[in-house]
Amino acid sequence: MKVVSVNRATAREVIINGRKVLTAIGKQSVEGPLAVRPLGIEGDEQADLSVHGGLGKAVYAYPLEHYAFWQTVRAQAKVSLWDSPMAPGSMGENLTVEGLFEDRLWIGDRLKLPSCVLAVSEPRFPCFKFNASMGFAQASKLMVQSGYCGSYLAVIEAGQVCAGDPIELIAGPREVNLRELFKARARA
Repeated sequence: MKVVSVNRATAREVIINGRKVLTAIGKQSVEGPLAVRPLGIEGDEQADLSVHGGLGKAVYAYPLEHYAFWQTVRAQAKVSLWDSPMAPGSMGENLTVEGLFEDRLWIGDRLKLPSCVLAVSEPRFPCFKFNASMGFAQASKLMVQSGYCGSYLAVIEAGQVCAGDPIELIAGPREVNLRELFKARARA
């Protein structure tokens, strides 16, 4: 398990469904180490703090392995070509990771990186901004159906994070599985 890319964005206005909205979903990969603080990655913003950010949702991680699924469904929806790769950060994540799948993560699991410690706090729930970012209206529905939600992380020990950092998974209480929580909340 490792960090493939560290991504950040500043909030900007875009037009979605005919109205102006503020969003920072379009994360871009950044070279070199970035500080990880209790409220997130250095230089990253969240546009709507009622659903993103804060101490419990300071960092968003998403598995690189799910990108093939999204590349395929975007091509099927005719919003991109079959061979159009998606850049790290395309899902709005701060950390594009390898080997950290939702069905293998539990609330309270800790991710020990060389310079910081993060804790799995909750799944990410998609919204209309995710649909707009993906380019088709069924993207949120497909995230719910697939369970490919990624994980929000709280910062337990601040430090730095860099692409290539190894991740050690330290098991938490193993009471609430991330994917099961996502599916249960999505049905509610």
